[in-house]
Amino acid sequence: MMDLATPIQKPAFGPQDVIAVIAMNLLWGLNVVAVKVSVDAVSPMTAAFLRQTIVLLVCASALRIVPGKMRALTALGLLSGGAFYLALNLSLAVSTNVGALAIAGQLGVPFALLLSIAIFKERIHWPRMTGIALSLLGVGILVFDPAAGNELLGLGLTALGSLFWAIGSLIQRRLTGVRILTIYAWIGLWGSVTLGLAAWAFEPTAVAAIPDIPLHTLAWIAFSAIGSTVMAHGAMTWLLQRHAVGVVTPLTLAAPVISVFTASWYFNTPVTAIMLIGGALAMLGVAIVTIRTARAPAV
Repeated sequence: MMDLATPIQKPAFGPQDVIAVIAMNLLWGLNVVAVKVSVDAVSPMTAAFLRQTIVLLVCASALRIVPGKMRALTALGLLSGGAFYLALNLSLAVSTNVGALAIAGQLGVPFALLLSIAIFKERIHWPRMTGIALSLLGVGILVFDPAAGNELLGLGLTALGSLFWAIGSLIQRRLTGVRILTIYAWIGLWGSVTLGLAAWAFEPTAVAAIPDIPLHTLAWIAFSAIGSTVMAHGAMTWLLQRHAVGVVTPLTLAAPVISVFTASWYFNTPVTAIMLIGGALAMLGVAIVTIRTARAPAV
């Protein structure tokens, strides 16, 4: 007879887990290129609408009413499926140096912690306070970089998107036990509705031209929808089911590094010393917050 007091043993970190980590970071890291190409070729709102429509189609079989969770699913869908992608795509549409935006996108982690302090009265000690300060300082340094300083509108929109992401991460706390595909089905549904209405109102020409979009452009959008949204997040969920949060969450920190250097190579934009310093400080801050939160959420 099994002793119920004996803790359940997690499986060892094996080759499948390593493959999942590599795939997750690559898919998230390369996604910045896919989104930038999409918004330049189609238009920001229409590209976001198509992305969320593909997410909905992929996850449609899991779309169902979840008693007691519909308010949270609706709020998450409107924020994470609509507002977040609207800010993200607009930021990439108005920017050239998207590597700087990849760094600014890491503000979601400290924003989520600050919201937890404000809303849930979570108490933190100096390590995570230091992490928040470092991440904010790292992004702030980008303003003084001539290569990134011209992207103030894009950086601001990225910061706004990070705030939407942070709010969405708090809402997800209320969705424990809901299948990941069901969550993303609702995100796809509400994202398609809100972004479709926005595109129809502000980008009618781009919406009318959807049937004429080249296949290679649709492939970039599909990569974002299936690769980044469904597969990468699915890999994250699978890893969290097999291993402790403190083991998994630090393993995601390679994605923004891949984003910065991939964007620089693909779009031939500079990675300056100031960007490296700001990025290093921001990533250090995010790493501190992530690891400390995973190990001791209440500290």
